[in-house]
Amino acid sequence: QVQLVESGGGLVQAGGSLRLSCAASGRTSGTYVTAWFRQAPGKEREFVAGIRNGGSTYHADSVKGRFTISRDNAKSTVYLQMNSLKPEDTADYYCAAKSSNAWDGAYDYWGQGTQVTVSS
Repeated sequence: QVQLVESGGGLVQAGGSLRLSCAASGRTSGTYVTAWFRQAPGKEREFVAGIRNGGSTYHADSVKGRFTISRDNAKSTVYLQMNSLKPEDTADYYCAAKSSNAWDGAYDYWGQGTQVTVSS
């Protein structure tokens, strides 16, 4: 089993920045992709960004150029640096991990989420 704990959410003004953290524990050697998803009220959950163990990354078009996913293997932590935040970025952000290399498809492990609110 893998446990994921997110932190770093909060309230920020439009144009501001936040950094989310996802700390992993447990059998992390079996996970190959860690990703961030978000779900806004009344909307479906959407993929934001992902990172493979080898370091390759993928960012959704909606956040490309503003958000950056990274990882610190020594700390078993994945980060999401969010810059130039917009009100439409307001959502609950979730960290997820899976035991395959594909960006899409089902994720095996999920965190509890952290709330991000961007005021205009």
